[in-house]
Amino acid sequence: MNTPAGSHSSAAPLDRIRVVLSRPSHPGNIGAAARAMKTMGLSRLVLVNPKCFPDPQAVARAADADDILAQALVCGSLDEALAGAIHVYALSARHRNLGPSALPARAAATEIVAHAGEAEVALLFGNETAGLSNAEVQRCQRTVFIPANPDYSSLNLASAVQLLCYELRLAAFDGQPPVVTRAVAFASPLAPHQDVERFYQHLERVMVSSGFLDPQRPRRLLAKLRRLFGRAELEGDEINILRGLLDAVERKLARQGAITERAENSGPK
Repeated sequence: MNTPAGSHSSAAPLDRIRVVLSRPSHPGNIGAAARAMKTMGLSRLVLVNPKCFPDPQAVARAADADDILAQALVCGSLDEALAGAIHVYALSARHRNLGPSALPARAAATEIVAHAGEAEVALLFGNETAGLSNAEVQRCQRTVFIPANPDYSSLNLASAVQLLCYELRLAAFDGQPPVVTRAVAFASPLAPHQDVERFYQHLERVMVSSGFLDPQRPRRLLAKLRRLFGRAELEGDEINILRGLLDAVERKLARQGAITERAENSGPK
């Protein structure tokens, strides 16, 4: 639809990787593959003789990845789709006696990303029903397989694209892709030493005033509590919560003390 398959140039390895779907028969799988690509940071989709494309089902399954569909290149032959690619990997669940050597997806992803740092790479996926033909596989330098359950290794086309793109993203970021979240951060900075010490002083005061701690026989209670809260690595917000709780206990103790004192003062003289 846009530029020739071999004309893309980028410094980012994932931008040098194109996903080629050969003879896809269901437009929904094309859309789902586009969505799978976008979630993992790949954007270059190439279609070889798709049965139905463009198609509303593809757009619906793409969700918000319809930009990937809009930029997709539709080719009339596999050679056109692979033009400019230096390294071509065939995705196939079938191990073939004749053809390129096979790698599991995770090991292949590391190799693919390394190649994509310098040159164009194509990942070739076959038709939903028949997969890749021997002639298509022989156009590739490597075969990649997903180590699925050997008793049932059949994967949906879009699922296979998702798994490969996930492995590529992990490899591109050395196993630690950046995490972006819109959630409000739950943690707060760790409490400074002086605030922690004030908390311990407050805690001891409340334990004594409540009768929980006998200052004449403290045993190892304070030391054990220090060890307990030390393991927790208290945050500033947590210190505030705990001291608020202690304040509430002190206020209640003070009210109870005032009530008792009034009752004693109002008794018979």
